Amino acid sequence: MSYPILFRSIYLERVWGGRSLESKLDRRLPPGQMIGESWEVADRPGARSVIATGPYAGWTLGQAISCHAESIMGPEYPPDHPFPILVKWLDCRENLSLQVHPPAEVARQLGGEPKTEMWYMIDVDPGAELMAGLKAGVTREQFDTALHMDDLQPLVHKIPGAVGDSLFVQSGRLHAIGRGNVILEIQQNSDTTYRVYDWGRAGLNGMPRPVHVDEALQSIDFCDWEPEPKRITRCGDLLADCEAFRICKEGFAGGAILRYPAYSPPVLISVVSGAIRVRGSETREYPRGTNLLLPYDGDFQVSGDWEAEILVTDQFSRGSSAPPDEKNRPTFS
Repeated sequence: MSYPILFRSIYLERVWGGRSLESKLDRRLPPGQMIGESWEVADRPGARSVIATGPYAGWTLGQAISCHAESIMGPEYPPDHPFPILVKWLDCRENLSLQVHPPAEVARQLGGEPKTEMWYMIDVDPGAELMAGLKAGVTREQFDTALHMDDLQPLVHKIPGAVGDSLFVQSGRLHAIGRGNVILEIQQNSDTTYRVYDWGRAGLNGMPRPVHVDEALQSIDFCDWEPEPKRITRCGDLLADCEAFRICKEGFAGGAILRYPAYSPPVLISVVSGAIRVRGSETREYPRGTNLLLPYDGDFQVSGDWEAEILVTDQFSRGSSAPPDEKNRPTFS
């Protein structure tokens, strides 16, 4: 049977969140909450996506893989391994913390998980920025001094935001998403984040949010100077290519159809503009904001309207990732 796997969104309140996903993605959000994250595809302790339609409806993603790993992920994928990718929509009404995710070797030493991610901007307020890496020439010593003087902002590289830009954020890159951005984030299945600085604000409970300065200083790549985004990416562009995943942007100009035959590696489809149609055992339309998993054993054709654009994430099903540890770790954004 060729059914795409669609998930129920998991909405998370954040001190920096808002209500923009209602208007930007036509979502019905929990009332009275400032929603910063919508986890679209997740297989983590405490946050497991529930499948919305098809033969696995009502199952969690983890349960489906445990029982049908070959059908969903392919014959080489271990059924006891979690789904290796986490997909989120982020509504950033205020700055996120200045933070870093640990590289693999550092993560092992600190008891965390490495995390590499990619951001794709779908809505950007005038003047909105991204922060990534350090300004050219900034040294570890200068960073330490500025940290103790509470004056880090002048050392951080800032990038004006634009709809259609993307930014690859590998483990070890100092970063923060600035206020006024709505972003699709596709990342490794990890939630280990070390905050360096949080703008002096309180959390949802009214208390200062914790920072993890020692861990962050061990994780930051101090030779990562002034990275630049991929500007206003076009259909056919490769946005990210790393050990954990590959992401391409695709469109449907001239009536193009993307084909994903049965017994080819699974892919994630993220609709970033317009609407698409997926033909398998049945044909359904999916609007902007949808994230779908096309499983290994399905036979699919994907088409779209003239303005439809999608991100296609693949090469994540090699089965090399270990299951995330159930122990508590910093899981802040």
